[in-house]
Amino acid sequence: MNSSPLAALAGQIAAGESSPEKAAADACAAIDRAAVLNAFIQITEKRAATDIERAEQLIDSGNSPLGGVPVAVKDIICTLETRTTCASKLLAEFTSPYEATVTGLLAKAGAVVVGKTNLDEFAMGTTGEHSAFGATRNPWDRQRVPGGSSSGSAAAVAARLVVAALGTDTGGSVRMPAAYCGICGIKPTYGMVSRRGLVAYGSSLDQAGVFASAAADLRIVLAAIAGHDPGDSTSRPDAGLAETVLPENLNGIRIGVVEQLFGQGVSDEVAGPVRAAIGQMQQLGASIVKLEIESIRHAIPAYYIIACAEAASNLSRFDGIRYGSRASGEDIEQVIMRSRSQGFGAEVKRRIMLGSFVLCHGYIDAYYRKAQQLRRKLIDEFASAFAQCDLIAAPAAPTTAPRLGEFGDDPVRMYGQDVCTVPANLAGLPALSIPCGFAAGLPVGLQLIGAKMSDALLLDCAQVYQGKTDFHLQVPPEYQ
Repeated sequence: MNSSPLAALAGQIAAGESSPEKAAADACAAIDRAAVLNAFIQITEKRAATDIERAEQLIDSGNSPLGGVPVAVKDIICTLETRTTCASKLLAEFTSPYEATVTGLLAKAGAVVVGKTNLDEFAMGTTGEHSAFGATRNPWDRQRVPGGSSSGSAAAVAARLVVAALGTDTGGSVRMPAAYCGICGIKPTYGMVSRRGLVAYGSSLDQAGVFASAAADLRIVLAAIAGHDPGDSTSRPDAGLAETVLPENLNGIRIGVVEQLFGQGVSDEVAGPVRAAIGQMQQLGASIVKLEIESIRHAIPAYYIIACAEAASNLSRFDGIRYGSRASGEDIEQVIMRSRSQGFGAEVKRRIMLGSFVLCHGYIDAYYRKAQQLRRKLIDEFASAFAQCDLIAAPAAPTTAPRLGEFGDDPVRMYGQDVCTVPANLAGLPALSIPCGFAAGLPVGLQLIGAKMSDALLLDCAQVYQGKTDFHLQVPPEYQ
C-alpha cells in the first residue's frame, strides 16, 4: 500500500500526460473550490509562471526531482515577487528583498509554488486560529482546527489541493497539524535544512519541515531542500539526507517507548491507535524497549520560556521603523508603541511579554537559565536513550483535533497540546508524524523521534509501516 502521489504526478508530467502548467492550473482550481478552508493567504500566479518555465526546462534536461508538481509554502518563508505576511497585520504588505534558501532549492528541483499558506501569526500558535487573515479549518471537520502553526500547509495537503507543502516546526508546528489532518509531516534534524529566509520565531528551535500524504513524498521533498547553507550559521556542515535502500521489514530496529510521552493529558482515544501502531511495527520485526526520560515532564515550561525569550528578541525588529507597517505618532517612541500595539495580535503580544519578563534583570537566572539547564539535561537523557534504541515512538498530539474556539481565553491549556512534540525541538532531534488510525472519525498521528541525523531511518520505518497499512491513503470525504 506504499504510495507516492508526488512521483505519480511527476511521472504523468514527464510522460506528457500532463504538464507543469496544467498541474498548477488544476491545483489553483482546487484551492478556489476549497476556499472555505481558508488554507491560503495568497495565490502566487506570477511566481508560479516563473517556476513553470524553469520546471519545463529542467524536465527537458532530465534533471527535475520534483517534476513540475505544484506545492505550497507557509507564509513565513520569504519569497521574491510575492508578499511574506507571517499572517500579521504588521507585515500585510511586506515583500522580501531576497528568496529563502528552501524555496530556491524547491525551484531548482522543478517544483511550482502555487501559493503561500495561512498560519498562526508569526508561527505562534497551536490551532491555526491566531491569524490576521482568519482561522484555517480542518478538512475532516470544518468545525475543528487543523493544528498550528502550519495550519494552511497541513489543510492544503489533507484536502489534496497540492501534493506537498513546506511548513516550519518550532515546537510541533509540522507534526501536530499532520496528526490532526491525517497526513505525514517531518521536522528534520536541527541544521539539516537551511533557516535562511525563515522569519524567526525561536532561532534555536525553528526548522523548516515538509507535509505530504505519504512518507515516500516526504523523502523526495526533504532530499531536495536538505543540505549545508553557508548563508545560515545554524546549518550543519554534514547536512543532507542519506540515501538508503528501503528495507522489506523492521528486523533489527529497536523502538523505544517512553511512558512519560503517553501521560500528561494524552487521551485514551489517541493512546489506543498509537499503541496499536507500535504493535504493528513489532509484528514487522521491530523490538520494543521500555525507556524513562525524566526531564520530559518539564519540557513544556522550559520550551515556552526559551521560545518566548527568543521571540521577544527576534520580533523587536518589527517596530514600524525597520520593518512593518508604521502607525502615526508624535515621536519615535510613540510610533513604535502604536505600530506594535496595532500590528501584533493578542497571542504574539502575550509571548513577547512573557519572553521580555524572563529576560529581565533579576529573573533571567530564575527562569531562562534554569530552562536552558533543563534543556541540556534533556539532550543528555535523549542521548542515553538512543544508546538503547534506534527510534522512539509516541503520540504526535495528546488529543484529536479540538473544536474551533475550544481553548477560548485559556492559553495555558492550548500550550499543553504541545506536550508530545516540544521535547524533539529542545533536543534538536528529527521527528515525524504519520497517520495511524482514527478516533470518532478524526485522524490520529504516530510520532517517531530519532537521534540526530537519523532522518533517513525515520523515513525508512515510516515507509515500511505504510507499506502494510492504508491510513495515509484516507482522504476527507469532501475532497476525494
